[in-house]
Amino acid sequence: MKRPFLSVSKFALSTCFALIFSCTEKKTETNSKSDSSTDDIDQKVQSLLSQMTLEEKVGQMTQLNLNMILSNGYGAPFDSVQIDSLRKVVKDRNIGSILNCIDHAYTVEKWHEIITKIQDVATKETRLKIPVIYGIDAIHGVTFTQNSTLFPHNISLAASRNLEMVQKAEGITAMETRASGIRWNFDPVVDVGRQPLWSRFGETFGEDVYLAKVFGAATIKAQQGADVKSSKNVASCMKHFLGYSMPITGKDRSPSIIPEIMLREIFLPPFQAAVNAGVKTVMINSGEINGTPVHSSKYLLTDVLRGELGFKGVVVTDWEDIIRLHTRHKIASTHKEAVKIAIDAGIDMSMVPHDYSFYFLLIELVKEGQIKESRIDESVARILRLKHEVGLFENAYPEKEAIANFGKPEYAKVALDAATEGITLVKNDQNILPLSKGKRILVTGPGANSITALNGCWSHTWQGNMPQFYPEDTKSILEAIKDEIGEKNVVFSEGAGFTEDKDMKAAVAAAKSVDYIVLCLGEDAYAEQPGVIDDLELPESQLNLAKALYATGKPVILVFVEGRPRIFRKIEPQAKGILLAYWPGHEGGPAIADVLFGDANPSGKLPFSYPRFTGNIVPYDHKFTDVIQELKPGIETKTGYYPQYPFGFGLSYTTFTYSNLSVDKKEITGDDKISVSVVVKNTGNRQGKEVVELYSRDLFASITPSLKRLRGFKKISLDPGQEQKVDFTLDKSDFAFVNKDYQTVTEPGEFELMVDTLKTNFIYK
Repeated sequence: MKRPFLSVSKFALSTCFALIFSCTEKKTETNSKSDSSTDDIDQKVQSLLSQMTLEEKVGQMTQLNLNMILSNGYGAPFDSVQIDSLRKVVKDRNIGSILNCIDHAYTVEKWHEIITKIQDVATKETRLKIPVIYGIDAIHGVTFTQNSTLFPHNISLAASRNLEMVQKAEGITAMETRASGIRWNFDPVVDVGRQPLWSRFGETFGEDVYLAKVFGAATIKAQQGADVKSSKNVASCMKHFLGYSMPITGKDRSPSIIPEIMLREIFLPPFQAAVNAGVKTVMINSGEINGTPVHSSKYLLTDVLRGELGFKGVVVTDWEDIIRLHTRHKIASTHKEAVKIAIDAGIDMSMVPHDYSFYFLLIELVKEGQIKESRIDESVARILRLKHEVGLFENAYPEKEAIANFGKPEYAKVALDAATEGITLVKNDQNILPLSKGKRILVTGPGANSITALNGCWSHTWQGNMPQFYPEDTKSILEAIKDEIGEKNVVFSEGAGFTEDKDMKAAVAAAKSVDYIVLCLGEDAYAEQPGVIDDLELPESQLNLAKALYATGKPVILVFVEGRPRIFRKIEPQAKGILLAYWPGHEGGPAIADVLFGDANPSGKLPFSYPRFTGNIVPYDHKFTDVIQELKPGIETKTGYYPQYPFGFGLSYTTFTYSNLSVDKKEITGDDKISVSVVVKNTGNRQGKEVVELYSRDLFASITPSLKRLRGFKKISLDPGQEQKVDFTLDKSDFAFVNKDYQTVTEPGEFELMVDTLKTNFIYK
């Protein structure tokens, strides 16, 4: 089978990890247990493996959807577990893993009932009594458990630039998942969001490599804790390995073309950071890179993932992705050939998910000698180890002590704080914000009274677009504003749908009696392929509503709730204020109201370059030639990077000044570290939080350098008049890049460091 990239013969698996990845995060201690404990698990795994039949082994590698054990089957609403179907799955076919939820979120009690019935059969009726591991997508909170705490999506968490806040949110997600009786979470997405048209953009931490690395690693450490066996923790799953987030067309699960240098410079480092953080599992990209489906690539799944990154955990497919090597990608002439290719490539577990085809075909392949049983043993050992690590062999059932960690009142405050800190103020003409609470406000637009638009995908249902399944206390923006300033001061008229015209005239008429208009635009909830669009431009229904309201002469503040940046340049100039709220979660309505009326001071910073035009999607870390335009011979302009708002942008209700950017040495050599400091002062009249970001630029290199790259950030809080010295420490790995031989190196030369508008230089020898 051909490898997917050019010049792959230049790679040497013996090359040390530090020379292969552009990672600023050094390899640190992971969450793995002590060596003696590891040896003990190994002995238990090998002892059990030696007793297993081929059928029992292959069953462990098979993951089926919950519908396979339900009385009503696939596509029907949840009824109850059908014991005969359950026995067929777990006892007769030895299935090792089940996933998902049918229809909509269940109560904690219902989850306990489901898990208990599954483990009753697995641990009491099977020959070897191997427990089942249940997997779920708890993406921004526990998606499929009723009354769980839903936090902002990753794109909003990245905007907060608050790692401590993220760890609190992810720790709660882990506790509520475990309280539901589930110990494996298919999260986080560490794909770097380079294609804003992509319908999963909101699940990423944005366009920057460093953000994806540090937020992804923080998520994993918070979810898995010091010991993933604890009743407060779950096994995480980094996804989707590799290159999923940069499809050429912007359509979900469609092909990517990614040069080898870009693959290693942009897309691999967050996965390396996740491995360094001790992540237990990985899910694979459903698409293809340079013509090779990732599920079929032994180069990526074995040579790179295991050989180079050092990943030792379980590799699980995404939905139906082995059979799709035959039915969609067309690289296998039969389903059986597809199974052989995927297992040879390095897949451990197949998310089949609706039949036993993988199970029977893999057994045939082993019996025919096309796949060695020793290869099966490798995967099964990893799966059994995972089950030991999450404590299933000690107690396979929902833990009573975990139940107490579900739905604590203080979780809502964490969700509110996370939503508030992610909100990004990008326009505030004449300081129109915050609004006075004594004024009369028209709240309008398709997002104004929508709780689904605040929460986005993976919210009590897969798509998140069914409001009847949300908790009764979830507040829309409209309801939160009424709470903030009193119902008598609020007028509501929807004015337009997200994609369709509604009663615009009523909204215009309502504007006559108010002082300000809060116009809530953006997107409703969607997930994956149902969220595919052909154009980033904001729909005409929303643009027309904005124009009609501008014509009333009343000041308009735009609030955007969206999973990806919808282009609004046509209506931006007339807006007096603009808030980007992303998908802020259950507490998004109150958070937006708090920012609008000054109870909270916005501190979010854009985690991506907000595009002005569909045809100008350029990331902030672009090349010099991306921005140079020679419109007349010999006359150059630097207009190629022309976003609506740049990466890292975000305003506050106070002001900050920067001074005294300095380094402790002007030259470093070898493994020397360089200390960077800058003084930040709050020069406004209210307390505020500021994100201090440090960028670097390699002035000359053998591969054209990026114009700048984020190397670190710190979020600080300052009172009026207060100043603080902020320090960063860097070393040569922070200035490394992937060279023409696909190795990561730091070349001697001059580097520039930048904080705000300040710059300083040093030389690496």
